[in-house]
Amino acid sequence: MAERGLEPSPAAVAALPPEVRAQLAELELELSEGDITQKGYEKKRSKLLSPYIPQTQETDSSVQKEHRNQTPAPSAAPTSAPSKYHRSRSGGARDERYRSDIHTEAVQAALAKHKEQKMALPMPTKRRSTFVQSPADACTPPDTSSASEDEGSLRRQAALSAALQQSLQNAESWINRSIQGSSTSSSASSTLSHGEVKGTSGSLADVFANTRIENFSAPPDVTTTTSSSSSSSIRPANIDLPPSGIVKGMHKGSNRSSLMDTADGVPVNSRVSTKIQQLLNTLKRPKRPPLKEFFVDDSEEIVEGIPQPDPNQPKPEGRQMTPVKGEPLGVICNWPPALESALQRWGTTQAKCPCLTALDVTGKPVYTLTYGKLWSRSLKLAYTLLNKLGTKNEPVLKPGDRVALVYPNNDPVMFMVAFYGCLLAEVIPVPIEVPLTRKDAGGQQIGFLLGSCGVALALTSEVCLKGLPKTQNGEIVQFKGWPRLKWVVTDSKYLSKPPKDWQPLISPAGTEPAYIEYKTSKEGSVMGVTVSRLAMLSHCQALSQACNYSEGETVVNVLDFKKDAGLWHGMFANVMNKMHTISVPYSVMKTCPLSWVQRVHAHKAKVALVKCRDLHWAMMAHRDQRDVSLSSLRMLIVTDGANPWSVSSCDAFLSLFQSHGLKPEAICPCATSAEAMTVAIRRPGVPGAPLPGRAILSMNGLSYGVIRVNTEDKNSALTVQDVGHVMPGGMMCIVKPDGPPQLCKTDEIGEICVSSRTGGMMYFGLAGVTKNTFEVIPVNSAGSPVGDVPFIRSGLLGFVGPGSLVFVVGKMDGLLMVSGRRHNADDIVATGLAVESIKTVYRGRIAVFSVSVFYDERIVVVAEQRPDASEEDSFQWMSRVLQAIDSIHQVGVYCLALVPANTLPKTPLGGIHISQTKQLFLEGSLHPCNILMCPHTCVTNLPKPRQKQPGVGPASVMVGNLVAGKRIAQAAGRDLGQIEENDLVRKHQFLAEILQWRAQTTPDHVLFMLLNAKGTTVCTASCLQLHKRAERIAAVLGDKGHLNAGDNVVLLYPPGIELIAAFYGCLYAGCIPVTVRPPHAQNLTATLPTVRMIVDVSKAACILTTQTLMRLLRSREAAAAVDVKTWPTIIDTDDLPRKRLPQLYKPPTPEMLAYLDFSVSTTGMLTGVKMSHSAVNALCRAIKLQCELYSSRQIAICLDPYCGLGFALWCLCSVYSGHQSILIPPMELENNLFLWLSTVNQYKIRDTFCSYSVMELCTKGLGNQVEALKKSKVQK
Repeated sequence: MAERGLEPSPAAVAALPPEVRAQLAELELELSEGDITQKGYEKKRSKLLSPYIPQTQETDSSVQKEHRNQTPAPSAAPTSAPSKYHRSRSGGARDERYRSDIHTEAVQAALAKHKEQKMALPMPTKRRSTFVQSPADACTPPDTSSASEDEGSLRRQAALSAALQQSLQNAESWINRSIQGSSTSSSASSTLSHGEVKGTSGSLADVFANTRIENFSAPPDVTTTTSSSSSSSIRPANIDLPPSGIVKGMHKGSNRSSLMDTADGVPVNSRVSTKIQQLLNTLKRPKRPPLKEFFVDDSEEIVEGIPQPDPNQPKPEGRQMTPVKGEPLGVICNWPPALESALQRWGTTQAKCPCLTALDVTGKPVYTLTYGKLWSRSLKLAYTLLNKLGTKNEPVLKPGDRVALVYPNNDPVMFMVAFYGCLLAEVIPVPIEVPLTRKDAGGQQIGFLLGSCGVALALTSEVCLKGLPKTQNGEIVQFKGWPRLKWVVTDSKYLSKPPKDWQPLISPAGTEPAYIEYKTSKEGSVMGVTVSRLAMLSHCQALSQACNYSEGETVVNVLDFKKDAGLWHGMFANVMNKMHTISVPYSVMKTCPLSWVQRVHAHKAKVALVKCRDLHWAMMAHRDQRDVSLSSLRMLIVTDGANPWSVSSCDAFLSLFQSHGLKPEAICPCATSAEAMTVAIRRPGVPGAPLPGRAILSMNGLSYGVIRVNTEDKNSALTVQDVGHVMPGGMMCIVKPDGPPQLCKTDEIGEICVSSRTGGMMYFGLAGVTKNTFEVIPVNSAGSPVGDVPFIRSGLLGFVGPGSLVFVVGKMDGLLMVSGRRHNADDIVATGLAVESIKTVYRGRIAVFSVSVFYDERIVVVAEQRPDASEEDSFQWMSRVLQAIDSIHQVGVYCLALVPANTLPKTPLGGIHISQTKQLFLEGSLHPCNILMCPHTCVTNLPKPRQKQPGVGPASVMVGNLVAGKRIAQAAGRDLGQIEENDLVRKHQFLAEILQWRAQTTPDHVLFMLLNAKGTTVCTASCLQLHKRAERIAAVLGDKGHLNAGDNVVLLYPPGIELIAAFYGCLYAGCIPVTVRPPHAQNLTATLPTVRMIVDVSKAACILTTQTLMRLLRSREAAAAVDVKTWPTIIDTDDLPRKRLPQLYKPPTPEMLAYLDFSVSTTGMLTGVKMSHSAVNALCRAIKLQCELYSSRQIAICLDPYCGLGFALWCLCSVYSGHQSILIPPMELENNLFLWLSTVNQYKIRDTFCSYSVMELCTKGLGNQVEALKKSKVQK
C-alpha cells in the first residue's frame, strides 16, 4: 500500500467487486486518452474506493502490525485515508502504458544486488529542497527507494537510529511549521521494511515531496518517487535533510564502497538510482521526432550511394579578398550633362558629320545617317509621340510610359532614331526582337515582359510592319502571351514636324529610368533590366575613358545593336564622342563573313566590336580576299572573351591576320552582363609591350571552386585569358555563388559583383529579385557586412588575379552542380567541339543543360546533326565525346542526343535557345535522330530495395493523431498584403471602377468569348461593350424597377455574357446582385421551388431575366409549382433603351456588400454568403497571383456561373485581371463531348477550369475514342 498512496494493494484490488474493478479500469482508460483531467480522475476514484477503504486497511493490518513491532515511531503522525490511497502520476500524464515490466525488473535486480552487498544504509537519491532558506537547511537525507536489508542489517543500524532520532524530531517540527498542506505521494516499487531510521527518513521525504508550498517559485523534484511500505501509512513521504546528520550519525564501520558523493555532497547510488531516474525521465518526456520529419522525403532513406564530399578535395587557402577599385572616373569639361545633350550638341553644330552607316545584304553601304538627320528625325518622333497620338486632353503617351521598339537587325538607322526619339520624349523604350511567328522560341516570355511593363504601344518601321504575320483580315496576329499593342510607324513621312518654338525638355541625367533591356534567365523567363539616365551617361563616360575614344573615330559594330555591348558602344558611346558607327547586321555575316574585315579596311576603322564566332567565320572566308589591312585597328573588342574558346579564337585570328597589319596589343577581351553592364575590359596596349599572361587552371580545382595551377595532364587544364581591369569609377569583389554574399578567398572562384554608377537599377516590377541582385552587401566569414556600399551581381564566375586583372571562367546561368561539383556548360561545349565535330554536327549548335534525376543534377548534351552524317559516324562521335567529357571533367553524361538540322529552337541571332530546348527534352518533344543514354555512368544513387519498416510508421502516427483529435498541420497561402500590385489595385478598390477604367484604357480588348456546342463563337464582349451594356441595365433598374442603393436583385440568366452584364449593371446602380440558376423548362416542379426559395430568402426587390424566362415564370406550368402572383418586379433585358445613369454608384467603403452567393447542397440545404467589395478584391487578387493571370492570357472555363469559384471565374476575374475568358456552358457538352477538349487544343490554353461532372462526362464519353482524338490532333 505504500507505493501508490490511495491505490490499494493488488490483494485489495482483487478483493473488490468486479463492477468496481471495471469502473476503475474505464477510469484509467479515460485518463490515459485525455478524456478526463487529473483532478476529475482523483475525485471519481476516491468516490469509487471510499466504501472499501476499511476493508483495505484490514487487509494490510497484519503487515502494519509487524512493522510497528519492529519499528516504534514516537514522532510519526498517522496519515489520512485520502493521502494513503492517493495515486500519483509522473509528469501528470503517466498511465499504465508506462508502468511496464522494465521498471519492475530494474528495481528487483537492484534490490537483489544490494541485498548481497549487505549495505549499512539505504541508497539515497539526490533531491533539492524548495523549503531551504539557509545554508544549514540545504541538504538532503538518505532515501529508501532503492535499498532492502535483512534483519542483520537492521540490527547493525541500531547505533545509527539513536544518533538520528534527535535530528529527525527537529526536522519534523521544522516541517510542521513549513507545510501548508499535503498532496499526493509519489509512486515507488519497493515494499520491504527498512527499520525505524529508514522509515523515518522515508516518511519525512514523502511529506516533503508531497507538500504544497506557498511563496516558493520552484516545485520540489518528484521525478524519482520512493516510499516504504511500513512507514507510508503512518509517516509523510520523502524529505530532504542536511547531510551533516548523515555524517555524524554514520557508523564508522559503515560500508561506503557503493556510495559516491555528487556535486552537492549528497550520496547517491551509482548504478540503480541513476537507471531508475533515467527511465522515469524518459517516460515523463518521451522523445518523438518533430511532425514535419514524418512528411519529409529524405533522400538518404530512399536512395543509396549518396555522394559524400571528397576528403581530399582542394580547399581555398588564401586570405579573404578585398574589393578591387578601378581607376577614378576622370572629369572632362566638355562632357555633356546628359546623353540627349550630346545629341543636341552634335546635331546642331556638326550636322553633316556621319553618325551611323547601314549595310545592305551584300555588305555594301546603303544609307548613312548624319548627326543632323538623327537630331531632326528624333525631334519629330518625340513631338509626334507626345502630341499627335490621341487627343490633347487624353494623350496616348505621357512621360514615363513604356513603349516597345520592334526593328529588324538589318535596320539600325530606324532603331537609333526611335531610341533617341523616346529619350527626347521622356518615354522609356523597351527594345525587343521582331516576332516572326506565333510560336517563336521565348516569344511568350517576351510578351510577359511587355505585359508586366505595361507596354501598349509598339514603334516599328513600315517595312517591318509589312513583314509581320497577319490574319486573313490583314490585321497583325495576336502573338502568344503578348498584350494587345497599338503599332506606330516611325518613318519620316508619317511624322509631324514640330513647331519652331517646341523644344524637348532635356534635364541633367538623374536616377529616372532611361530604357529597359530584356534578359533571359537560365529557366527561360525574361526580365527587364532598368537602366537610369545617370547610369547610361556614366557608362558612356567610363567606356570613353577605358577605350580612349576620341571624336571622329570609326567603329565597326558586328554585334546586336539593340542590347549589350552593341548598344552601349554602337549607339551610346559613338554619340557621346561624335564617332561614326558602321553596323554590320547578322544577315550580312551569314552571306559574307568577311564583310566586317572589309569595312575596317575600307573605312580605316579604329575600333571593331566582334564575338569569337565572327573571328572564326572571318578566318574560314579569308581565302576569298587577301588584300585587306587591319593596321588601323587600335582595339578589337571581343565581347565574349570570357568563353573558354575565346583564347584559341583570338590566337588563331591573330596568327592569320597579323600579316595584314593586326597588332597583338589591339585584341581587347571584355566581360559584360545585362545587370552590371561592362564589368571589365582590357585597355589598348602600348605597341611592343608584353601581353598579359594567361592562367592555366586545373579543371578539377575549378569544379570545387578553387584556383589551382594545372600540374597534371594538359588535357584537363583550362586556359583562360584576362578581360582587363575594373571599369573606371567602379569597385569589384568576388562573393560565394550560393548562400549569403560572403567574400571569397583570393584563390577561390565566385560570382563577380560590381559597385558603380554604371550598372542597372532594378528588374522592372520584380522587387524581390531586384533586392537579391542589385542591392548586395558583401559579408565576411563571420557574417558581418563589409561596408555599406551595395554591389550588383553580374552573373559571371571568376576571380581577380595578379595585377588586379579580372579573369572570368563561366556564367551563373551555365553552372551545372553535379554531385557537389561545379561544371560550366561552355566548358563542356568546348570539349564537344574539340572532338572533330565538323563532320558530324554544326559548330555552335550544341546545347548543354542539366536535369534533375534522383536528387542530383544530370548533364544532357544536345546537338544538331549534319544531314550528310551517317549513323555510324554519329555514334562514333558521340562515344568519343562521352570519353572526352569523362576524362577531362570527371563527370558522366546522362544523355547525348543528336537532332536533325535546324530543328532546335533558335534565338533571334541564330544561337540555340537553351531553356526552350530543355523544355522540349523534358516534354519528350525533342525527336532525336540518334540518342545515347548513359544513366549507369552518372546515376549511382539508385533506390534502395523495398524493406518492411519496423515499428509505427508515419501514416500510423498521422491516423492516431487524427483519431485523438489533435491538429497536426496547417497550410497558408502567400500574404497578399506584402505583394506590390500595379496601378490597377492602387487606384481602384471596386470592380465597377476597374471595368470603367478598362473601358477607357483598352476599350477594344475582348474579355469574354462564349462558345456554342459546335465550338464557334456566338458572342464576345470587349471592355467597352460590357461597360455600355451594364450602363443600360443600371438605367433600367432605376427607371422600371425604381430601386434604391442596397436593394437585392435576382439575376436569372442562362450561362452567358448577358449574366455578366447584368451583374455589373447592378453594381453600377448600387444594387446587390444575386445570381440564381434558371429553372428547367421541362422540370419546373423540381427546379422552380429552389428559385422561389432564393428569391424569398434574399428578399429580392426585382428579378432581371430574359423574355423567354419571364414568360416561363408566369406560365401555367409555373403556377402549378409556386404562386406566380407574388413574384417581385420582373424586368427583361433583351431590348434595352439607349439610356444611361447620370452618375454611377460608388460604395462609400470597401466593406459594403457587393453580392450574395447562394448555393444549394446535394441534401437540399440552402447556404448564403455575403461578399463585400474588399473580399471580392482579395479573392480576385489571390486568383490572379496564383494562376498568373494578365491581359494577354487566355483561360477556358467550363463551370456553372452561379456560385462559388465558378461565379468568380465567370464574372469577376476577367474584369479584374484583364485576361480573356473562353466561356463554355457545361450543358453544351451534352450535345458535343469534344467541345471542351477541342477548345483547349484549338486555342492552346494553358489553364482551364472545369467541374468534376465535366471531367467525368468527358472521361466516360471519350474513353473509347482516344484514337479518334489523336487523329483529330487533340493531344492535350
